[in-house]
This record gives sequence, C-alpha cells and structure tokens, in this order.
Amino acid sequence: MQEELKISQVNTADSEKSSGLQFFETRVQAGFPSPVQGEYADSIDLNRALITNPAATFCARVIGDSMVEAGINEGDLLIIDRSITPHDGNIAVCFIDGDFTVKRLSVRPDGVFLTPANASFPELRVTEDNNFQVWGVVSHIVKRV
Repeated sequence: MQEELKISQVNTADSEKSSGLQFFETRVQAGFPSPVQGEYADSIDLNRALITNPAATFCARVIGDSMVEAGINEGDLLIIDRSITPHDGNIAVCFIDGDFTVKRLSVRPDGVFLTPANASFPELRVTEDNNFQVWGVVSHIVKRV
C-alpha cells in the first residue's frame, strides 16, 4: 500500500553558519558531453544560495509517495519558506486536521483543494470544517542520489 506523504522531521535553517563547497563554474551538460573548460574558481554557500529568508525557512524530510510525479520522493529534504505567500499551483506544506502534508495547492471557484502528484491518491477538498493552514511553500527539494 502506498503511503501518504508526510513530514518526518523539521529543522530550522541557519544561514549564519558557512557551508562553503568548491564550486565548478562551468555548467555540466545533461545532453552530449562537452570538453571541460572551467576550473574550481570559487566556493558556494548552499545556505546563501537556497535560503532567502532564514528566519522563516525550515527544512523537513518527507515520508511517503503521494508527490512522486512532482519529483518529491521519500527521504527528500524540503526547504520550506513560510514568508512566501501561497498561490494556486504552489507545492506547499499544509497543516490539516492535526497532520502535516505536502501537496500542490489548487484554488478553484468551487474551493481549495490539496492535489497529490500520484494518481493513486485522491484529491482533498478543504472545507470550513477542516482545521487548515498553509504552513509554508516549498522553495527547493534536496535529493540524495
């Protein structure tokens, strides 16, 4: 049985800590190989590159497979920015009736829906009876390969 995608762990982002990694300036081809023309020129701080608003940014690891067609898999690390105003089509971490879940927001004339990216899961209509909040918008997905 497939499992609903949920958050298993939430951590705050800390952009005060430097995490400089060597940065290869030349872009890497995903198509046909090309000769290497660049060299390690600088470093990149992933905190600064991925986090716009540290005070409102959190990281969470996901469980489940309801968002696989959106490229979100079990074990991925989500970077969630609570300062981004949620809009139709955003992938967001939502709190609904006591649980956190990750879904695509769908705002329509007939209501707000939480839409999975896996045909095996039903779409969830948010009603007045639900305890519902968009907790934050997913800004990045970090994957282990």
